[in-house]
Parts: sequence; structure tokens; C-alpha cells
Amino acid sequence: VQDDTKTLIRTIIARINDISQPGVCSRPRVAGLDFIPGPQSVRTLSGMNQMLAIYQQILTSLHSRSVVQIANDLANLRDLLHLLASAKSCPLPRARGLENIKSLRDVLKASVHSTEVVALSRLRAALQGMLRQLDRNPGC
Repeated sequence: VQDDTKTLIRTIIARINDISQPGVCSRPRVAGLDFIPGPQSVRTLSGMNQMLAIYQQILTSLHSRSVVQIANDLANLRDLLHLLASAKSCPLPRARGLENIKSLRDVLKASVHSTEVVALSRLRAALQGMLRQLDRNPGC
């Protein structure tokens, strides 16, 4: 299961790289997008699941054909994390999405493209951190 998880993470990173526009800053700074998780290291399976739930909600809200498959991949990745947690006898609490979905809608009205660029950039960095953390045998 852990190998499948890593393979899916690498696949998602490749998909992000395929749709990312060349010449776009890899660390864009856009005001008002603080609700998108940064690439901080998440050390637990429940933390990874929570972070992925937020990204899944953001990508689904974008209504962009280019990110539909990535949003579906995130759902599958969360299922794999649940299997990993079960194998370790870890109860994964139900992940919460963004508390303030209204701020997401407001930002999307103003700058859907910038939101997509920032979300994909941060998601790629977060997934790379997850790969490293999975090698260290994360806790519950």
C-alpha cells in the first residue's frame, strides 16, 4: 500500500508538471490566498489526509478541466492513506475542508487563474514533502 501511495503521489506531481505553464514562477505570491496550505512538512497520516482534503476542495471548486483528474487522484490518495492508517491501527479522524468556503468563492470570482497556479504550486511542494515523510514511516 505504501508503494502504491508513493506511485500515486509521483503521478500527481507529473500531472501538475504537465499542466503547469512554463515560465510561471514556481513560488507565486498572490494576496488573499492564505487559505491554501503551504508546503510545510506534515508528519502524520491524519495531517496528510487533512491537507489533501483541503486541496481536493479547492481544486474541485476551480471548475477547471485541467485539474479534474488531479482532484480525482487526491480522492484516491486519501483512500490509500486510510488503508495505510488501518494497517497501522491508526484511527483517521474525518478530515475537514476549509472552514471559510465563502472566502474561497470570493477569491475564485476575482482570480480563478491565480488560485489555480498557486494551489498547484503549493500542492506539488506538499506532495514532495509527503513522499519524503512516507520514507520516514509517519505516525498516526
